Amino acid sequence: MDEATPAPSANKSPPDWERSTLEKLLMATVREQRAARRWRIFFRLLWLSVFVFIVAMLMRDYATRATLTQPHTALIEVRGVIASDAPANAHAVVESLRAAFEEPTAKGVLLLISSPGGSPVQAGIIADEIHRLRALHDKPVHAVIEEVGASAAYYVASAATAIHVDKASLVGSIGVMMDGFGFTELMNKVGVERRLLTAGANKGFMDPFSPPNEAQVQHTQQMLDDIHQQFIEVVRKGRGERLRETPETFSGLIWSGQRAVDKGLADGFGSVSSVARDVIGAELIIDYTQRENVAQQLARRFGSGAGEAAVQTLRDWGWTLR
Repeated sequence: MDEATPAPSANKSPPDWERSTLEKLLMATVREQRAARRWRIFFRLLWLSVFVFIVAMLMRDYATRATLTQPHTALIEVRGVIASDAPANAHAVVESLRAAFEEPTAKGVLLLISSPGGSPVQAGIIADEIHRLRALHDKPVHAVIEEVGASAAYYVASAATAIHVDKASLVGSIGVMMDGFGFTELMNKVGVERRLLTAGANKGFMDPFSPPNEAQVQHTQQMLDDIHQQFIEVVRKGRGERLRETPETFSGLIWSGQRAVDKGLADGFGSVSSVARDVIGAELIIDYTQRENVAQQLARRFGSGAGEAAVQTLRDWGWTLR
């Protein structure tokens, strides 16, 4: 009699490959769920940050509008190098000045200067606009030099009604400079020959890889002297009889704030708060400095397309960002 073949057990475990496949599928599902949860948290935090940012901007604008109804001192900062591609550029400073002068509750304008100088062109534009606005609105402009107000920064300060310094501020440097390098001796030592072709006798003007040309050097010096004379006239116009000229005054030297007061390059000692309170007579200070807006900041960090797109989205919601 043949033995009966035993029926397969209902509790028999699946083969190893099936179990392994099921485990992999299960782990993949868990990972996807975790990733989806992380992304949900990320986007929620992102939108929360955007919301908080918008609320902060609205509160700041509301506070500014509320304080504008009170008599105040309009503060404009001129920090860092004065240049067309720097925060302290003529366009930004001039727009800040116009806003401050046109605000009837601004009792005076205070230029907070902490700059080693920069472009005489940018400084000239700012100084000319200060003189124009002073005559147009009959409103005082006080410059407060903190760490340093030298060269083009002093050019700007000299257009103010008065200049205030700290005893240890660095003030002056009324001069013009053009610098560079000459590599001809080094090229001779290493056996490098300069081959420069130009159309126009002076097109290779002051080329650092060519020997100095005396006629070009004299032309450059004359150009620097012309700009220096413009600088001198601006300082004389701004300081008037307060300036105590000596042979050193326009030599390019820089002085401490205390010496600057003695020489008539500054009027006295003071800080932003003391000048606003004691000189202008409006202790409340409101910052009128034009800075990079949100679009410009995002564009600089992430590229112009991403920055403009992000700000346009916020504008589509009806928000105005400053």
